[in-house]
Amino acid sequence: MKILLTAFDPFGGDSINPALESVKLVPGRMDDIQVIKLEVPTVFGKSVDTVCAAIKKEQPDAVLCIGQAGGRYGLTPERVAINVDDARIEDNEGNQPIDRPIRADGAPAYFSTLPVKAMVQKIRAAGIPASLSNSAGTFVCNHLMYGVLYTLAKHYPHIRGGFMHVPYTPRQVAGRTEPAPCLGIKDIAAGIEAAIWAIAEHERDIVAAEGAIH
Repeated sequence: MKILLTAFDPFGGDSINPALESVKLVPGRMDDIQVIKLEVPTVFGKSVDTVCAAIKKEQPDAVLCIGQAGGRYGLTPERVAINVDDARIEDNEGNQPIDRPIRADGAPAYFSTLPVKAMVQKIRAAGIPASLSNSAGTFVCNHLMYGVLYTLAKHYPHIRGGFMHVPYTPRQVAGRTEPAPCLGIKDIAAGIEAAIWAIAEHERDIVAAEGAIH
């Protein structure tokens, strides 16, 4: 099995991105799983182009994109991406789209085709906090998730894809106002590995209560 594992570069004034630093620690081979790793620019448009070029080249069985979500307590596989860019801050090239559709010909939303609930449970079983998220935001993370799922639906329906957010690292929250939850890079990397195992083990997602009331 081949998995394309992507991670964003630092953005928003941070010198590191826990997504990228943790992905660097994930092995390139996990038994019979080949992991192809890709650094992605935190830039509207360019991020999707970068990942889709890698999909075309590598022809993976699944794509798992990783991004930072400061303020979250654990790893959060995303259930859905919505067709809107609404940036609170500029991306790394100064772009700040507001209330703009990502794809005019796209669906209002695309759901992850990864086994997100199985991923949550596998990460927890590894002793790392995790929960299912129902919002990938409206910044470049959602933009990339939507763009990848749009591309897979249109051109590569046999390839599964999705997105997972990870929290800050201790280094990032040292000067931030509490509460500022964080996890160590090694723990985040172990959680990503657990998610990859779940993707390999589950062609379809499990039935489990992971809903939310808000």
